[in-house]
Amino acid sequence: MERKIKFLLLLISTAFTLGLMSNTYSRYVASTTGDVELVFAKWQILVNNDDITSGNTSTINITPIIEESQNTTSDKIAPSSKGYFDINIDPQNVGVSFNYSIDLEVLNENMPDLLITKYAILDNDYVEGDEITTVNLENNQINNSLEIDKSVENYTFEPFTIRVFFEWYEGENEQMDDAQDTLVAQQAQENNENLKIQATITFNQKI
Repeated sequence: MERKIKFLLLLISTAFTLGLMSNTYSRYVASTTGDVELVFAKWQILVNNDDITSGNTSTINITPIIEESQNTTSDKIAPSSKGYFDINIDPQNVGVSFNYSIDLEVLNENMPDLLITKYAILDNDYVEGDEITTVNLENNQINNSLEIDKSVENYTFEPFTIRVFFEWYEGENEQMDDAQDTLVAQQAQENNENLKIQATITFNQKI
């Protein structure tokens, strides 16, 4: 009788121990669900204060500046006139290295002597009148890259300006003689036609 009681107590004790072990091991198969959040790199570019990253195609207004001349009316273009226009680019909200290209085209087909000649990149701290370095244009295209400086924490690109120069060429190898120059000017006045230069600007993230 005493043996039966001891055996019964042993079974109860063993069952209780197994129950504890079962509860202990069950914690290792518990599951949970968590969210992993990744922060997207910023990609917002302003050109002449317009956000061009909100759509596939954007149109912006660019105002040309005609250089002062003793022989032409202010802000009017004529043979031998020179001028420029600025493309202001603000990439402060870009968090990746990127390439940009600018394709330039004179849309006035009857003015083959109207040439886009060179460009300069002006830093954010440029003051009008400061000396600038110009680059001659090839195929009316500008191509450049901007790289993130990994050595600087929370690096931010600075705004900059691309100044594009043009001229109504007069001289050796000109394609229009004086009579054609006069005719083009008269037709432009009659048709209220302006100088038209198209700038197509493309930005791509560097992979």
